[in-house]
Amino acid sequence: MNATATLKRNGVQNIRHLSLPDLEQYFGTMGEPKFRAKQVWEWIWQKGAQSFADMTNLSKDLRQKLGEHFALPALSVDATQYSADGTIKSRFRTHEGHLCEGVLIPTEDRFTACVSSQIGCSLACKFCATGYIDRKRNIDFDEIYDEVVLLNQQSERVYNRKLTNIVFMGMGEPLLNYKNMMKAIERITAPDGLAMSPRRITVSTAGVAKGIRQLGDDGVKFKLALSLHAPNDAKRNEIMNINASNDLKSLVDALNYFYQKTKNEITLEYILFKDFNDSTKDAEELVKLYRQIPADLVNIIEYNPIDLAKFEKPTEEATAAFMAYLAKHKVNARLRRSRGKDIDAACGQLANKEAV
Repeated sequence: MNATATLKRNGVQNIRHLSLPDLEQYFGTMGEPKFRAKQVWEWIWQKGAQSFADMTNLSKDLRQKLGEHFALPALSVDATQYSADGTIKSRFRTHEGHLCEGVLIPTEDRFTACVSSQIGCSLACKFCATGYIDRKRNIDFDEIYDEVVLLNQQSERVYNRKLTNIVFMGMGEPLLNYKNMMKAIERITAPDGLAMSPRRITVSTAGVAKGIRQLGDDGVKFKLALSLHAPNDAKRNEIMNINASNDLKSLVDALNYFYQKTKNEITLEYILFKDFNDSTKDAEELVKLYRQIPADLVNIIEYNPIDLAKFEKPTEEATAAFMAYLAKHKVNARLRRSRGKDIDAACGQLANKEAV
């Protein structure tokens, strides 16, 4: 059950699930001027109101009436951890007590919010901490929006800088929460929302071919990343259950379809695992796969150990040899050093763990 269903069962409606015309109609029935709807709209989408009490340019009586008729189930920050490298991990709590995590990743020229799309995950990828958590529910679009707002406020407070980028690379599979993911991005990019360029947003998928094709049909403007992590079906089947129903051929076809429809940037994400996918033979297969896909970049990612998985990080020599092979064969590849490892905020480590 999602958050909206829970609220409806309790007899109240989430005010953020109303359109501006809906709000105008509501205020009209109350005999209030039309501009009140615009004021409330600005509070919930631009000023980051966490409650009706925050809406200080409305009368106390009007705020009370709104509270009687509607709910404003905003996310709250439940815990925050600070890494030695400047990365900040936040654990968010939903109105009914579920937890999810988001990460603020600062670099010299970018301040990136890594957001979650589901409470837990159903894909059970063997190397990912979130994969060992049962999926409780999808995160509603307004809650995803809250993640971005809260991480932006954090960035302004700690670094005096607004977010420059957003990546859907946190907990969950975005393409299995398609409608909420799309609606969240619509609000994030709207002029009366956060007005962020869709070109600064990347959605990462473990490989939902049908969803990738749908993104193409919908003509999206944001970037797409595929969590590949293995150069052939046999190895991918070992670590990613989704490959059984979305094999590499179906993904190659879907990515080509997406690019044909959108011409948007595609990135391949490839975590290196010691003695599993880090050999010259693996690099050779990755090159062959890369040449079948209109990918702009291959991100080679350091593996970040988790308690429940058996994988290890390759040696520096093996990593260097892998990168050298890709460079020799003219693959546009970048080695991505993980951030926030000391607070379990790096790639694959999000699991709602208690701070220690």
